[in-house]
Amino acid sequence: MALTKAKKAVQIDHLAHELEGSTSAIVGTFAKLTVAQDFELRKVVRGAGGRYRVLKNKLAARASKGTKVEQALQGLKGVSSVAYTSGDPVILAKALSTWMQENAEFTFKLGIVDGHVITVEEVKRLATMPSKETIFAKLLFLINAPAQRLVTVLNATGRDIAVVVNQAVEQGKFAAAAVPVKEAPKAEAPKSDAAKVETPVAEVAAPAAEVEAPKAEAAAEPETVAAEAEASGTQEDSQTAAAATEAPTEG
Repeated sequence: MALTKAKKAVQIDHLAHELEGSTSAIVGTFAKLTVAQDFELRKVVRGAGGRYRVLKNKLAARASKGTKVEQALQGLKGVSSVAYTSGDPVILAKALSTWMQENAEFTFKLGIVDGHVITVEEVKRLATMPSKETIFAKLLFLINAPAQRLVTVLNATGRDIAVVVNQAVEQGKFAAAAVPVKEAPKAEAPKSDAAKVETPVAEVAAPAAEVEAPKAEAAAEPETVAAEAEASGTQEDSQTAAAATEAPTEG
């Protein structure tokens, strides 16, 4: 039954709305797909973050105008279907390739990724590539790897220094190095100055002894004078006694 213009217009608008946000698409063809296979294929595409439609070639050409997948849907011939997505095209290609291994009735026609049309062989190679998440993870690792290595080296240097210092302490190397510091001349300098200060004290004490010596002599002089006086006094007394004992001479 032929479609009316109104129904065609509705289908074109609906498909155009779906393709508007799509960035990648894979166009395929099939022969004699069963209802169960078709249902399974749609399920696989949804699991890969995309949508699947069987196309009428002319309607698809009109609906895709102005979209990023327009070039892939122009001039199609024969039975055509399209799986399209706004997500990772690698995941979609992997899902379709895996499903095709058990369903040979479905084959690729072409594909388009970010506005670039790719051949059937390129679609197959796309299915063998790592996903965007894997690529981003590897790229992030390569970016962070130098910084991680630098941090590891710095941490290892700190640990090595700590180990060397601890071993030196345990072996007493730091204690042995401290002995010469205690015997340094600078530490004994104040003692020599003190000796120099004490020397004048001895010299000052010596004159004090000399000053006290005359005092001793002065103290000894009165005793000598007293002895001499006593001796002289005794002599005078003896002379007086002798004079008294002499008999008076007759005149």
